[in-house]
Amino acid sequence: MHSLLPLLLFLIVCLVLMAGYPVALSLAGTALLFAFIADLAGFFDITFLQALPSRLYGIMTNTTLIAVPLFVFMGIMLERSRVAENLLDTMSELFGRLRGGLGYSVALVGMLLAASTGIVGATVVTMGLLSLPTMLRRGYDPRIATGVICASGTLGQIIPPSIVLVLLGDVLSSAYQQAQLDMGIFSPETISVGDLFTGALLPGILLVMLYLAYIAVVAWLRPAAMPPIDYKADHSTSLAMRVVRGLLPPVALIIAVLGSILTGKATPTEAAAVGAGGAIILAALRGQCHLAVLREVMAGTTRVTSMVFLILIGASVFSLVFRGLGGDDVVADLLNDLPGGKIGAMVAV
Repeated sequence: MHSLLPLLLFLIVCLVLMAGYPVALSLAGTALLFAFIADLAGFFDITFLQALPSRLYGIMTNTTLIAVPLFVFMGIMLERSRVAENLLDTMSELFGRLRGGLGYSVALVGMLLAASTGIVGATVVTMGLLSLPTMLRRGYDPRIATGVICASGTLGQIIPPSIVLVLLGDVLSSAYQQAQLDMGIFSPETISVGDLFTGALLPGILLVMLYLAYIAVVAWLRPAAMPPIDYKADHSTSLAMRVVRGLLPPVALIIAVLGSILTGKATPTEAAAVGAGGAIILAALRGQCHLAVLREVMAGTTRVTSMVFLILIGASVFSLVFRGLGGDDVVADLLNDLPGGKIGAMVAV
């Protein structure tokens, strides 16, 4: 019975989340309620919760997490400065004449926005507002249009600089060091956020290529669902010049942020500061850096950052109660019993 309690806690949290309650409150509230009930039943030692203040203090004083509000600021500033809108217009004009061209444009713009913002929600909303009406008006199948937008908008989960990777970097580093200490390695190596960025870059690019290949196959099999578009020629400037103007700002920002991290010239926190400063410069060049915009961006950054840190606090409470119930041993036993040994466990994870 005792070994089933961690799994029961996990199941209840999933049910509460599916019921629509906020993530942070679902994690922390369910875990604390479960802990008190389990303590009354004699299955949980309430003194485990004494470690909670030090855990929360560790989250608030973690220098790696300073990158979170900076990356959030960069993403919201780019959204407000209409960089995404300009990118989508340029890509649509470049690929729109092809069958499935708007789909290619959305996927590529999603990749560029993911690499320059790292915020999934902002990317999905921006792409939906800008591209969905155009795709539907041009005769695209609604299912294909919404699918391409949602898939492309979530590339920010894996393509650096992803906020998710920043959060995972700290957790994985601590877990990896503790695992090495348990194995008797008293000079443990560490996993940095930069290592995660480097490791996630190629899978992210491969994922984009799979999206593009899928769009190409669907456009070939169902041409009526993704028709080409005829654009009126703009003879004031050449198409090549418009493409350069649309691509140069975000690509320059991507190179500045990711390049400094991958080459080891800057830590993720320092690169995030560079990205935030670069976003302000791009907004100023587009005439969008005035007091009203800055106030809106700062308010949005505060809301998103507060949400992220509340989720971190809730996850810390949940993991503490989960460990107090013996969840670590339950998960270890489940993975050890899987067929295939280490390979089977890795596939399951």
